[in-house]
Amino acid sequence: MSDSPAGDAPGFPTSRPRRLRYNPLVRELVRETELSSRDLILPLFVRHGRGVRQEIGSMPGNFQLSVDTLVDEVGAARDLGVRSFILFGIPAFKDATGSSALEDEGIVQQSLRALRKAHGTDILLMTDECFCEYTDHGHCGILHRRGDGLDVDNDATLPILAAQCVSHARAGADVIAPSGMLDGMVGAIRRGLDSAGFHDIPILSYAAKYASGFYGPFRDAAESPPQFGDRNTYQMDPANGDEAMKEVALDLAEGADMIMVKPALSYLDIIRRVKDRFRVPVAGYNVSGEFAMVKAAARNGWIDERRVTLEILTSIRRAGADMILTYHARDVAKWLR
Repeated sequence: MSDSPAGDAPGFPTSRPRRLRYNPLVRELVRETELSSRDLILPLFVRHGRGVRQEIGSMPGNFQLSVDTLVDEVGAARDLGVRSFILFGIPAFKDATGSSALEDEGIVQQSLRALRKAHGTDILLMTDECFCEYTDHGHCGILHRRGDGLDVDNDATLPILAAQCVSHARAGADVIAPSGMLDGMVGAIRRGLDSAGFHDIPILSYAAKYASGFYGPFRDAAESPPQFGDRNTYQMDPANGDEAMKEVALDLAEGADMIMVKPALSYLDIIRRVKDRFRVPVAGYNVSGEFAMVKAAARNGWIDERRVTLEILTSIRRAGADMILTYHARDVAKWLR
């Protein structure tokens, strides 16, 4: 059997693939992967106060926002064609258990109500569900002693994680997106949502979230760096691919409706494997470090920002992602108009 992708089709000079590249309109007709504003989810960071629009130094063009400026920011992005948003909260106070994440007047809860009032159902609101922004130690849940140190107590964190998700659903979240990589988190959240009457709220699980070096700028934005140690006991080893398939299978069995792979660019193979094996909606998170590298190189004149950004996001779609979380969303929406 021939190794050629076309089987036994004749080769050059009868076959000339360049024929389909000479005319730009023909290139558009045969293009296999399309990138659209409707594929994009814009992450946004919200904090207490009024009139706050503080640019994040390591993420040019992205800001910490107060609720009032968040409403305007979402409206401007919506006008460009971005319709989906994921919220990250920066609380007024932090403690060992992240208790402010559960308050009805918590910063994300306030944001959801304000956005729903201002924009109705014209936008899709997702909420990141974790405790690293809310705890004074910067880890993703309640701590307990393990050996000579401290680690996240997986099972003790599940009830408060479920309570956080229910609180966000009550405030108007359309999609719940747990990111802590805790064992059993999807099942606990699904039970909590269902018990509270939110049977129709879907879960987008960060099922394959790697312990990556690409998160640095995000931790500046969300003010959530761990105060000691790292997150290697609950986020995945970057060397592992089969483990991701196990994590995804477990989350789907527990009730996840969509699956996220994070980061996206260094894990395109994982996106493709998840899509091919499970055939469910897949999100790729084009994370802060990936964004910051493009911005820095573009500012130094080393790359064409527009061309490289579109190439990166198209590669994530080509790998199998149905949706992309990206800080480039506003720029891309402008470029694609």
